[in-house]
Formats: sequence, C-alpha cells, structure tokens
Amino acid sequence: MPKRALCSYGIDIDAVSGWINTRDGKPANPTDVSRGVFGATVGIDRLLKLWDKYNIKTTWFTPAHSAESFPAQIRKIIGKGHEIGLHGYTHEFVSTLSEQQQRDVLEKSIKVLTEITGKRPRGWTAPAWSTSKETVKLLEEFGIEYDHSFMHHDSQPYYVPDPYLSTYTETDVSKPAAHWMLPMSTLKLSSVVEIPANWHLDDWPPFQLSLSQASTHGFVDTAVVERLWKDQFEYFYRECPDGGSFVFPISIHPQVSGKPQVLLLHERLIEWINGHEGVEWVTMEQIVDEFKSGKLNGVGVEGGADV
Repeated sequence: MPKRALCSYGIDIDAVSGWINTRDGKPANPTDVSRGVFGATVGIDRLLKLWDKYNIKTTWFTPAHSAESFPAQIRKIIGKGHEIGLHGYTHEFVSTLSEQQQRDVLEKSIKVLTEITGKRPRGWTAPAWSTSKETVKLLEEFGIEYDHSFMHHDSQPYYVPDPYLSTYTETDVSKPAAHWMLPMSTLKLSSVVEIPANWHLDDWPPFQLSLSQASTHGFVDTAVVERLWKDQFEYFYRECPDGGSFVFPISIHPQVSGKPQVLLLHERLIEWINGHEGVEWVTMEQIVDEFKSGKLNGVGVEGGADV
C-alpha cells in the first residue's frame, strides 16, 4: 500500500488584533495596524486565489476581533469551502490570562464565529502558541475537539496530554535543591486531538519584520525557508513506511504569506510536494476525523514517572 502524506495549511487571521494586543500598555502603532488591515484584505484575497489555483481546502484560525471587523472576508473564506477555527479574541497570550479571562474569551469567540459562519468551530490554536496549564481543560469544557498549539510530536496527530493533570516542579533556586529534583508525573491524556504545531513550519519568525519582537527577522531569503520546509517533508516521507501516514501542518499568516515573494515560495512548495505519490491536501478537521476513526496511525505520548 502507498504511504499517505496529509498536508494542511493553518492560516492565522491575526489582522489588526495582533497589533492592538500590545501587552506592554503602550499605544498601538497605526502603521502596524495598517499591516493588519493588509492581511485581512489583500492577503486573504491573494491566498484564496492561491488555494483555488491548486484546489486546496485549508483551515483558517481567526481571532473573533478579525471576524467581527472583517465579516465579509470571513464569509468569502467560508464560501470557498474552507474551515474556520478559534484563535482568541484579540490574539491574547493565553499564558498571561486568568482562568476566568480564558473562559470568557473562549465563550465570546465561539459565539462570534458561530454566528458569522453558521457552524460551531471545532478547532483552536493558541495565539503565539502561548498556552496555559488550564488550556486543555477549558477546551474540553467548551467541547473543542482539537488543538494546534502543542509540540509533543511533529508529524503525527495524538491526544494531547493535559498540563493541568500532568505535574512538574519548576526549578526554584531560592529553595533547597531537594525541592526541585523530582521527575515530572505520568502524562495524563485528554480527549482533545492535537494537530502538531511547529515553529519551523511557520512563516512569521523568518518573514515578518517587527521591531518589537526579537524572534522575528523579516528579510530571510525565501530559498532558505523553502529548503527547510522541503527537508522536513522529505524526511517524514522517507521515514514513513508503506501503508503508513504522516501529517504536514504548515502555519501561515495573510499579512506575511500574502506578500509576493512568499506567495511564490508557496507555489513552488506545493508543486514540489505534489510530485510525491500519496499526497493529500486536507483541512485540519479532516485529519481529526480520520484520526478518530482509526484511519490514521497517530501516536501515543508517553513520559514522566508515577509520582
């Protein structure tokens, strides 16, 4: 039997929300806000044209702020048959929120997206992949089926361990060493399916210039990233046994991948990937459905001690 490569694009419509979530209390820079508007308008339109060209259905994770601010663009995405998932309200870093704030954001975001799309979202990705110990517990509470934020694996779906139930002791040098010299506990799996996140398959750090984010670059040669993405796919494909499967989730942003040089990268990458037997371009909810039905290999996640 041939191997299967389930490739998926997750598009984060951060738009204006990511720029007005300044976190440091400083006013948002209007020029940065304009970059968000570009992403929500020009960037979305260019990516929709790209997906049409290659007949690819994708998953768009949108902050509810983006959906309420640019509802016509969201409806345009839905009209093309793409999936819509959750991505906070104003791209809040979940790790900075109280449990009640996290719950409030989830409740509001689900309501907004359901009203605009006519369908309750099934998936969620944490803004900046910054999660909390309450994250998985709250996703289960709100009936969210899958997440795209954790990194226990990079090419297989799995049931994500619940950080709320899987304990570890952080190193605190103000206390005796015996306090922190303990293994983490056995990982306790949740009912939430994980579609792995991967910083090395993300367009933001190499291609987005931000003078306030040290992790961003903005002027990386697209050939460098193209080779990096191809190398990952090539390794997964080579190591996948006949009859087996793997997932290849790419994370992008319209205000980044909507730029001409990055669009050309995606065209080259898609055509190169399509040269392999067994390639399928799918939404993340399709991956989840296959994983739950047992059609995909998937992995178990182990680790920790019974403490």
